[in-house]
Amino acid sequence: MGLTSVLRGVAIGAALLVPLAVASAETPVPAPGVSPKIDQIKERGTLLVAAIGEFPWLPENTTGSGPQFSGPAWLLAEEYAKRLGVELEVVPVSHETKVPILAAGGADITIAPLSVTPQRQEVVDFVTYSQSSLCLFGKADNPKIKDLTSVDDLNSEDITIAFFTGTPPENWAPTRFPKAQLHGVAGSGANAPVEEIMAGRADVAPIDYAAWPTLAKQVPGLIVFPPGDACLQSQEMKTDVGLAVDKADPAFYAWLQAVYDDIEDQVKAEELRILKN
Repeated sequence: MGLTSVLRGVAIGAALLVPLAVASAETPVPAPGVSPKIDQIKERGTLLVAAIGEFPWLPENTTGSGPQFSGPAWLLAEEYAKRLGVELEVVPVSHETKVPILAAGGADITIAPLSVTPQRQEVVDFVTYSQSSLCLFGKADNPKIKDLTSVDDLNSEDITIAFFTGTPPENWAPTRFPKAQLHGVAGSGANAPVEEIMAGRADVAPIDYAAWPTLAKQVPGLIVFPPGDACLQSQEMKTDVGLAVDKADPAFYAWLQAVYDDIEDQVKAEELRILKN
């Protein structure tokens, strides 16, 4: 092989390596002085995370052994601590204190799952990694729905949709399904009006996407829309969910967001694992 061929081969090999190097590059931790919060965390040696368990984003381990939490929010917290080179320290909070604790300085980030609302966005910044949403389920042998393939197909005069009165689906259903027949029933404490479906008084009913896998195991013979695993990533009546950080340090927030972008696929895979198992 001549020198020209050898050089050409080296150049091609180097070119092939460049995309791999770029793809594997991690977002660097800001240099000292860029983010006061990161400087404080590294000096302290711990990342303080406000937490309260909530399925499927931050399930709590009550067995007494193993990590205290799991889920996508925990995976992110562990990644942040690892990249900062510090330990992860959980600060227990209530639903009332999981946002105010940030401004008070009692935690660096809140990994307690938070719905993203305009009111909260005024006081904290969000790293949005998931959403809460709805699926619709019915009996698989119902001739009205057994051959349907999408949520849009349920918008029909032939379809009756049941929901608990006084809950968000009561306002959502008439707009999403203007042609369907709507059937409101009093709440029973269940995740969804299953009895209305099983008794044939309605064809489908909404259910929180996170509750569907359990219902499907408990009550055989049901189908869901969107079909299969698509339910677990449904966009119906979607509300973004994320972790929060105080607005006082934009550089810290930018780094948190960039790290999430680095491992987004892992975070989403962890949520699916929790939902299925």
